[in-house]
Amino acid sequence: MNMLTKIEPETGFARPGALDRFRRLPRWQQGAAVLLPVALVAAGVTQFSGETPAVAAPPPPTVTVAMPLVRDINEWDNYVGRFEASRSVEVRPRVSGAVTAIHFADGAVVRKGQLLFTIDPRPFAAALAEARAGLASAESAVTLAEADLGRAERLLDIEGVSESDVDQLRARVRATKAALAGAQARVRARALDMEFTRVRAPIGGRISDRRIDAGNLVSAGEGGAGTLLTTINALDPIYFTFDSSEALYLKAQRDRADGDAAGQQVEIRLQDEADYSRQGRVDFTDNTLSAQSGTIRGRAVVSNPDYFLTPGMFGSMRLSAGEETRALLVPDAAVRTDQARKVVFVVGQDGTVAARPVDPGPLVAGLRSIRSGLAPNDRVVIQGIQFAMPGAKVNARPGKVAPVEPNGPPMTPVDVPAAAQATLAN
Repeated sequence: MNMLTKIEPETGFARPGALDRFRRLPRWQQGAAVLLPVALVAAGVTQFSGETPAVAAPPPPTVTVAMPLVRDINEWDNYVGRFEASRSVEVRPRVSGAVTAIHFADGAVVRKGQLLFTIDPRPFAAALAEARAGLASAESAVTLAEADLGRAERLLDIEGVSESDVDQLRARVRATKAALAGAQARVRARALDMEFTRVRAPIGGRISDRRIDAGNLVSAGEGGAGTLLTTINALDPIYFTFDSSEALYLKAQRDRADGDAAGQQVEIRLQDEADYSRQGRVDFTDNTLSAQSGTIRGRAVVSNPDYFLTPGMFGSMRLSAGEETRALLVPDAAVRTDQARKVVFVVGQDGTVAARPVDPGPLVAGLRSIRSGLAPNDRVVIQGIQFAMPGAKVNARPGKVAPVEPNGPPMTPVDVPAAAQATLAN
């Protein structure tokens, strides 16, 4: 019996096996049955042999490179401070009395010596007249005492008068002269009181509003206890005070040692300005550093001829850090952050990208200054930085670093208050 023949358990007869069934097939089906497994095996061998068709490598990315722009720059340090009056005076009366007239407009600019208030002068005029009368009496007493002394001295030669009488007359002359000096002092005091009834501006500047109206009584006092009439702030020049680091104190000390009396130059802008429109110089630094903050108080003097600046106003100040220095300028977007360091990508002559650690400085004309870490002939990636990978090849396209024009479109002022209401215009 053929090995491929099986016995049916139910009937006991032999069942044809797979070989018998294959023999009964037509020849074309037998050929297909033999070739099909061979083709499948060949296909499987080809699939798992690890052979893949060759794929073309992508071209290197294209980036724009340029050499840094070499320029001489002035470096500045930024501070925030507040304007203060260069001088401030509280106007108080020096005599007591009733205010009869006010001679200024609230908030006006006054000059030194300008008449501000008038206090009723009549009581002081009477006191001055009385003092002058006392002065005339004292002068008459001196004249009489000197005449008596002269007659007595002539009689003394012929022994017509005693020495003691002459001594008494001499003492009388001295007493009358002392009384005369006292009378003259009283006249001067009463004349000053008369002058003080006309309150004048002790300094020039912008005056505040009047704190007292005409018809009210005012009183003089010692140590600023008198009635406050108004205040005057001297605004030209005006002070700008700020807190700075210990470096400012050290710089100021070295400038004094070098004989630099001009002081450090500053530029100031207001909170609604885009440009630094005010210039000044540092004229004072305090003598003690704060133990809490480690800063020192500084002051700059700024010209203010139009009285636009007023005390209490905030401003941003930049302080000159020294003389002109040579710097390399690159676009600010070309400087990348790599963890704790700043880097720029440079492209070598063979097109290989390298990360160069740098020490960036301040922005100048829209460009970032580089203090160290970069050479003037380095080709810096300024566009397509996202395609630049250290160690990879790139196709370098030449570009140019150019500063932003200073007369370009103006910046929008910051912190501009919005109007609360609006109406239709005619």
